[in-house]
Amino acid sequence: PAGAGPLPEEDCMKLNPSFVGIALSSLLAVDLWASKRLGVCAGEGSAWGSARPLMKVIEVSGHGIPWLLGTFYGLCQSDSSAAREVLLNLLFALLLDLAMVAVVKGLVKRPRPTHNKMDMFVTISVDKYSFPSGHATRAALVCRFVLRHLVLAVPLRVLVVLWALMVSLSRVMLGRHNMTDVLFGLLLGYALYGVVERCWLSPATVPALFALW
Repeated sequence: PAGAGPLPEEDCMKLNPSFVGIALSSLLAVDLWASKRLGVCAGEGSAWGSARPLMKVIEVSGHGIPWLLGTFYGLCQSDSSAAREVLLNLLFALLLDLAMVAVVKGLVKRPRPTHNKMDMFVTISVDKYSFPSGHATRAALVCRFVLRHLVLAVPLRVLVVLWALMVSLSRVMLGRHNMTDVLFGLLLGYALYGVVERCWLSPATVPALFALW
């Protein structure tokens, strides 16, 4: 109307959303749409519902508790100083992974996909959130760790990489996560391995810790 003053700055921003805001909104919409389409094992009645039990086995293979318990048991049973050093650092890597994922999930608080069934193996409070995928971070972290510190034949190295990919893919197929949760999880796990390498625990750096074993 005549005589009306200019719009407040915040109203101008609402009427003229930034290119970045539009791009992020579009990316989120595509992410949600594609993730739902790929959730082919989200329920027994889904397109690949018969494969759901297999996907849940793969899910458990990437869960933190079996990895923590198995690593701790191996650490206690090992009689080789070199093996103990590797296992102790793997344990450190797994604990770091759990802590970082819990912090990010608690900060972002992105809900799980609506088509997810909350029937996961052993969950904790932050597991109601989706971003990032803890299984994906763990898969990337363990994959890099194993390929770097274990001497494996080429077929076994390929299997390790395929396992990491299958664990990550299972998160979307089971409807547990959106695609961006998994992609960010893989990047985070890859980066966390670099932290583990920089903070490598050895008898020279933490002798008191190695004295426990």
